[in-house]
Amino acid sequence: MPFPPSNFCSNCGAKLALRVPPGDSLPRHVCDNCNTIHYRNPLVVVGTIPEWEDRILLCKRAIEPRCGLWTLPAGFMELGETTAQAALRETMEEAKARVELGEVFTLLSVPHVDQVHVFYRARLLDRDFAPGEETLEVGLFRESEIPWKEIAFRTISTTLRHFHADRKAGSFGFHAGEILPPN
Repeated sequence: MPFPPSNFCSNCGAKLALRVPPGDSLPRHVCDNCNTIHYRNPLVVVGTIPEWEDRILLCKRAIEPRCGLWTLPAGFMELGETTAQAALRETMEEAKARVELGEVFTLLSVPHVDQVHVFYRARLLDRDFAPGEETLEVGLFRESEIPWKEIAFRTISTTLRHFHADRKAGSFGFHAGEILPPN
């Protein structure tokens, strides 16, 4: 799902040209009228792995894409936010859950959809959580109870697998990787 082409300058409204600007190495949308270069960068998705004892809080999506499937509370980072602020906000919006953030656990590049996904470990502060506006249902799951075939995104299943492997090993680390297009 790469970005659609830009046609008009957001600065002056003139038609844009796709070319490599001087001093750059990649094609960019350039306005020949006001010389604005329009950079397009990946979107950042940020979320948490909310822990309560030996269980993880998951959310059943009420929106597309993947409506009706399970995910960790996460969403797009907003302008002016830190990744930590975005993780806390998204957890509250999607699961009405208060958490204490831990360290960044996974950083996954998803280049075929122009996104980067960041997940923090987090400790639920209480069991006072409920579905948010974009969520049908929330629940706490032990590893054996996770509906693996109903997980919405590969970044979520990858993060959960790393989490449970680290828990079994007795030590949590940082995991970076790529999610490539399905074959």
